[in-house]
Amino acid sequence: MVYFSDFFDISEQIIEDYGAFNISLINDLPLFIDPFLLFGSKKKEYQKLHDEILDYLVFLKEKSAEGITSISQIKAWYYFPEVKQNWLGYSMFGNGGSGLAKEFGEALSSNMHIVFSDLRKERITTSSHLEKAGLFSIGVGRDNIIDFTCNLIKSYLLNYSQSFAINHLSDNQRKKVTANKVYFDFYLERWMPKEFILPYYDNDYVLLTPKDILTKDDNWINNHDLVGNFSSICNSIPNDQLRLEIQNYLNKRIPKKENNKRPSQKEITKAIYQTINQFPAIIDYYIKQKEVDKDGAQRASKLKVNEVESIFIKNVQDLVQQLSNQTDFYKVSEDDSYTAAFKRIEFFKKVIEDNDGYKLFYHKGEPIKREIDLQLIYRLTWFATDFDVNREPNNGRGPVDYAISKGAKDKTLVEFKLASNSQLKRNLQNQVPIYEQANQTRKSIKVILYFDTTEFLKVTEILKELKLEGYENIVLIDAGNDNKQSASKV
Repeated sequence: MVYFSDFFDISEQIIEDYGAFNISLINDLPLFIDPFLLFGSKKKEYQKLHDEILDYLVFLKEKSAEGITSISQIKAWYYFPEVKQNWLGYSMFGNGGSGLAKEFGEALSSNMHIVFSDLRKERITTSSHLEKAGLFSIGVGRDNIIDFTCNLIKSYLLNYSQSFAINHLSDNQRKKVTANKVYFDFYLERWMPKEFILPYYDNDYVLLTPKDILTKDDNWINNHDLVGNFSSICNSIPNDQLRLEIQNYLNKRIPKKENNKRPSQKEITKAIYQTINQFPAIIDYYIKQKEVDKDGAQRASKLKVNEVESIFIKNVQDLVQQLSNQTDFYKVSEDDSYTAAFKRIEFFKKVIEDNDGYKLFYHKGEPIKREIDLQLIYRLTWFATDFDVNREPNNGRGPVDYAISKGAKDKTLVEFKLASNSQLKRNLQNQVPIYEQANQTRKSIKVILYFDTTEFLKVTEILKELKLEGYENIVLIDAGNDNKQSASKV
């Protein structure tokens, strides 16, 4: 069992018809709510949510103008836990996250007058947008925007999930729970709790999220776009004098060309942000461009959600089916973590190389060459096990993807790497003995995925150079699609 439909024994089609995303209850999937999709939607209920977000920002701005001095006020109005119950985000294990705390509260509260100077009195844009806070150099990042958005529309998600639970789940699959910080009472100036009947699993409630407000990688309004399209944004400014002032200011901050050496992208980006801080109207003209292309936001969202469904649901379901039917992947019960981990990797390798398992690592015919995606895919196949499969922290000397353990004294480290990784050689150098020593274990396994002959030769050359040829715990997996015969034709 991996997905909501599995754990609650309900048809995927029912979830699809409801409009919800079929989340994994093993691990977060890399999607999040984009507040622009609320603004840009034709659905009145979503537009209302966007307006309610702005209502709360108006409250925060008024309090900021009065001068918030109490830490208790900052905590009450800016501190929020991650809404982990929606099982969305970028956690590499489970559904835990850090949420919003002191740094976010202090950064946003002290800069409300700068970021939202024209809140509800816009002259350039159609509306204000929460994402705007992430475009200024004030210490508010994308993850903060994501968590804040999710908390500010938490009441909607709770009601949305409650309706599904009442209409589609049995009594033993749902439970009445009290959720904290559900809605804001503007009279009492505090967040209030409320009771709901919700899907319930593993001693916690579960939230479903509509697919049409989800995206992946970046918000529609984001820093990469702002910097990457800086010239076109400035050219769209109708005021000739302002355009000239902006260009002159930018030119003075870009280092001069010396010895035919052009300024680096880092230097150019720094100059761009200095210019934005001097002329914050640039951000408004950028947002205006994004507002005009509402339909583009919807199209991009749909494509990204479809990609996640293809890679992390359909592909993983196919792989799990093969591992269940053709190997003992889910039947091994060795006493030590190394044997269990190694055998599972052997099964994993066999299905990928000898059957159709390699298709797991492709989307629309192109290989998935993002290690974080590969690591997550591997994690999703570990649902039926007595072992703990945990994400280990980077301790500065031995970053590791997973620790497979049974008890405090039995731990094996597993890293899932791409042959195309430019840091592969350095990573392998750290494996023995520093890698294991830093993580307090003598057992580790490296899994290296390659997609073509060039990548294979690169890996074998590195292993030869480091004198690591023939090591049992360095496993190469051929995920190429040009040398395989479909299992259905064998």
